[in-house]
Amino acid sequence: MDWVITAVGVALVLVVVRDVFHTLFHPIGHGSIAPQVMRGTWRLLRLFPKDRRITSLTGPLGIVAVIGTWAAGAVLGWALIYLAQMPGGVVYGSELDGIPRNEFFDSLYLSLVTIATLGFGEIVPVSPWLRLAAPLEALFGFLLVTAAVSWVLQIYPALHRRRVLALELTTLREARSADPRLGVDDIPTDVLTALTASVAETRNDFTQYGATYYFRDMEADSSLAASLEYAIDLGAEASRSERPETRVAAAMLTAAVDRLAKLLDEEFLHLGGDTAAIINAYADDHGHGPGSAD
Repeated sequence: MDWVITAVGVALVLVVVRDVFHTLFHPIGHGSIAPQVMRGTWRLLRLFPKDRRITSLTGPLGIVAVIGTWAAGAVLGWALIYLAQMPGGVVYGSELDGIPRNEFFDSLYLSLVTIATLGFGEIVPVSPWLRLAAPLEALFGFLLVTAAVSWVLQIYPALHRRRVLALELTTLREARSADPRLGVDDIPTDVLTALTASVAETRNDFTQYGATYYFRDMEADSSLAASLEYAIDLGAEASRSERPETRVAAAMLTAAVDRLAKLLDEEFLHLGGDTAAIINAYADDHGHGPGSAD
């Protein structure tokens, strides 16, 4: 039975390590635990009215929930490893004399203070297995904190790029609405190609940092979900231009939006429709579409 408990603990630790690696370090960021936790947080907070401030905290709360899930899984996994060696594999300090013992809670306590690198010393591993496992858990705790900070520092620049793209689309749409004389041929092709590059970069951010999908921008002008539809309209309008360079830029923009929509559908929406339907569903999911459930 001790070997079974140890095997379960090791398996749980490896699952957490694998998910941390695939979420933070893998080129396409495909974890298994993190997406489920982020999606669950997203669905839970969608139950609140969209004007409640908490709905704008879906992304940050999801990140906290993911990191907490990783930490809890690691703590429990190492606790099971320690439990299989209890009580002979540890030495209890004299300050615990006379205090009732519970092997599971002792193992959980040892795991908590080890991963947090506190090391109070009331329970000291003495068996060879535990003397090896405890430093590894402390090292993992340090790496988990470092990885979590790195994750946050990677996510917010991606969010900034997404919001800048949304503002560029919104600004262009408002400028043309303010002056109806501005036709599509009056838009420099450099503007269209820059928008194409931004859309492609946003797609790459969604690929590598899938958690950014669950960050909701409440203001429509800075929300890509609210402004991406204009990119479709702009590409369609520019494709009818008499200028070849404008038509080429339009084709590039349309292709970039199509690829972004395909990724959104495959990874998050699972709609199976065309680009326009997917973009509308994206807007609805973020509370900016006419069919929004919020």
